[in-house]
Amino acid sequence: MLTDARSGEVAAGDLLLRLDVAQLLTYLALRVGPERSVRTASAVMGPDALAAAMPLLQQIALTRETRAALGKAKHVLPGIRDQIVALKPQSKVEEIRLERFRPRTLITIIASTIAAYIVLSQLSQVDVYHVITTANWAWSGLALVASFASFVAAALMLRGFVPEHLPLWRTVLVQFASSFVKLVAPAAVGGVAINTRYLQKRGVPPASAVASVGASQLIMLIFHIGLLALFAYITGSNTATSFTPSRGLVLALLAVAVLVVAVLGVPPLRRLITGRLSKLFSNVLPRLLDVLQSPRKMIEAAVGTLMITLMFVLCLDACIAAFGHDISFTAVAVVYLTANAIGSAAPTPGGLGAVELALVGGLVLAGVPKELATSAVLLYRLLTFWLPVLPGWASFTYLQRHEAL
Repeated sequence: MLTDARSGEVAAGDLLLRLDVAQLLTYLALRVGPERSVRTASAVMGPDALAAAMPLLQQIALTRETRAALGKAKHVLPGIRDQIVALKPQSKVEEIRLERFRPRTLITIIASTIAAYIVLSQLSQVDVYHVITTANWAWSGLALVASFASFVAAALMLRGFVPEHLPLWRTVLVQFASSFVKLVAPAAVGGVAINTRYLQKRGVPPASAVASVGASQLIMLIFHIGLLALFAYITGSNTATSFTPSRGLVLALLAVAVLVVAVLGVPPLRRLITGRLSKLFSNVLPRLLDVLQSPRKMIEAAVGTLMITLMFVLCLDACIAAFGHDISFTAVAVVYLTANAIGSAAPTPGGLGAVELALVGGLVLAGVPKELATSAVLLYRLLTFWLPVLPGWASFTYLQRHEAL
């Protein structure tokens, strides 16, 4: 009986024909048994046709209704295979592997689509050709090396906070993959999720994985605040008038302070925030104690954490020098650390928009001409945010294929 002629195909390929045979064999076997189904099909089609369809006797190749029926009759598919082997015991048929879309694959496709859309929409507003052609190639090369070194530093930092062994270059690939994920998630979220997933795949228990990533984020925050205070002090002692805050900046900082006090003063909001933070950092102290027992891990964590900031500051400093302007390294560090804090708090993917505005505004306050500051920031973001997208996507795909994410 033809149930739906509209789903047929003219000149169907061999694979589709074999799929139809497998479906019909299973459909009949559910009603008359494997022996009678195979015997009838063999009389009509011959043992060779059944042997060719045997590799496709998989639940994934069958219709939804047939798969549901097989859930209550698990013996049917093995019974059909046994009957076919009895008819054609010497047959050698190439194995066929069938896969359906999994949620992870679907998420990857959606993320890739959104990332491509964001990349195209952002780059369409930037004269990348002008930025690249007018920049000094030597300084641009140094900035590129510093950008790559930041991924190695991030891998060293993560390894330092995990007592278990992590291969260095695979961990570096994970950091590249996080640069791809940042296109579809806020900067402070994507890296945490990727690193936690990576640790779980490496066999680290979920609680310990979250604690390790939480410990690295906490120490990174402490380093960030400490370096900001240090560089601000050095900059202020050298040029006391370079970073004189405007009235608008003072009002904005006061507004933020009032907002923080108001949030902490409302018990429900305070409990919500403290609850979220306690879940994130509940096991951080025991994890830090594990790290403190290994001097090598302590050094690796400290070097990696410090290198991340220094490499990004060096990259931004080289981008400014690429356009012929000289500015103190400490001033660049203050601008970067401030803009990075703003970008981490911004809800946009990778801090888009917020980071650029903060960097340009900080460099202008530091005495860099606006046009030059804009070009330097665009080159910096091109090297640290946009350029790693392609290797980040390749790393993400590679790690998923090898069950590392």
